[in-house]
Amino acid sequence: MPTPPSGPPVPVPPTTTTRAVVPPDLDALRAALDGALVTRGETDYDTVRRSYNPLLDKREPLAVASPSTADHVKACIESAAASALPIAARSGGHSYAGYSTPDRGLVVDLAAMADIEVRDDGTAVVGAGARLIDVYTALAERGRMIPAGTCPSVGIGGLTLGGGLGVLSRKYGLTCDNLVGATVVTADSRQLGVSAEEEPDLFWGLRGGGGGNFGIVTDFTFATHPIPDELSYFRLDFAPGAVAEALGAWQEWVAGAPPELWSNLVVVGGSPPRGRVSGCFVGPRSRLEGLLDGLAATPANRLVREGDFLDVVVHFAGCGSLAACAPSRAPREAFAASSRVLAAPTDPGRLVAQVDGRDGMDLLIDSLGGAIAEVGPAETAFPHREALATVQIYQEATAEAAASASRAVAEVRDALARDGLSGGYVNYIESAMPDWGIMYYGDNVNRLRDTAKRYDPDNVFAFAQGLAKA
Repeated sequence: MPTPPSGPPVPVPPTTTTRAVVPPDLDALRAALDGALVTRGETDYDTVRRSYNPLLDKREPLAVASPSTADHVKACIESAAASALPIAARSGGHSYAGYSTPDRGLVVDLAAMADIEVRDDGTAVVGAGARLIDVYTALAERGRMIPAGTCPSVGIGGLTLGGGLGVLSRKYGLTCDNLVGATVVTADSRQLGVSAEEEPDLFWGLRGGGGGNFGIVTDFTFATHPIPDELSYFRLDFAPGAVAEALGAWQEWVAGAPPELWSNLVVVGGSPPRGRVSGCFVGPRSRLEGLLDGLAATPANRLVREGDFLDVVVHFAGCGSLAACAPSRAPREAFAASSRVLAAPTDPGRLVAQVDGRDGMDLLIDSLGGAIAEVGPAETAFPHREALATVQIYQEATAEAAASASRAVAEVRDALARDGLSGGYVNYIESAMPDWGIMYYGDNVNRLRDTAKRYDPDNVFAFAQGLAKA
């Protein structure tokens, strides 16, 4: 059996457990995984350890496991628990804060657990390693869909556990609102079926409580919906200098929009900032045209089209074609990011001013409301049910300018908070978010902490913003 490369001894992180802590036996773990383990120094190590964001390439896990069964996942957790080795599951690898690549820890890459089964009763069982484009296409073959995100290479696991925003969320709810069951391997290596009837507290926490806090989910069961008979989508581009006016009109417009209409407004930083509004409508183009006429701002360009479900998926993914959306073709993107939550309309001029002169920074403002708001803030772990929108702060970066990119994001994040935009979306998790527990989880944070401590009392799934440790 191959052995880890020689070098400094593996550090043993502090632990609160009373169990004896021993160095990780990677040879035994490799055997339990039928060889599906890559350690530092091996040929494929630099490939398998990489995540979506190249800025995280400096993170060097001790090993990357590729389980294909729940028993493999159990073996990973048992090994990490016995040695107090940091462990994190990876679905698509998009984790903004890089928790999917714990430094000198164990990455459990779920990519091999990606089967998708659409049942006759309309539910779909989706492996936790499935990528979003594969979920969309597999369901579409059966005439079904779930509301989810836009990036085709995002993993279904992280997306669902943090909430799951997308272009059909106002009509059909968050991704987590369509979750009816899951299989979870907990810190003590139990394999639990979770639903509203089985382990209801854990099921509550999985719907918006963020990835990595309660165990490793091996599969999700979703209630699916028939693909709508009519779908249309649009893009409005506004002239430079006109984005504040557009944002002011958009805030009023989206607050009164029907649930069939989802839209977002992107403020593109620069001198001056530019802006565009894009969206999707469950219904015919003719009705969408009338709704767009109600936006009290005049775009420089207006594009409105009809298409089938996968046309809409490809459009918002920006791939150009379904084949080009394959996760293997997804380009990596170097960035720093954070978020805020827009609870109610804000001064558009002040918000736009935050990115005036900031090249490479976008504010992506995604509308909430509709079906999202029909669920109470405490009914699931996702708390931002009554808000108008989320605001993602996204800064392009390079390895050489990573620190300055993070500072720029922090400056805008804190300025937005001073202007009344509190909160944050846990799927845009940022390691430096102030008062992160309240920002991400609101009044649900104490119940989430209690749930995390119940299922992970020894903090096996420890990370900087892990709920069990607080």
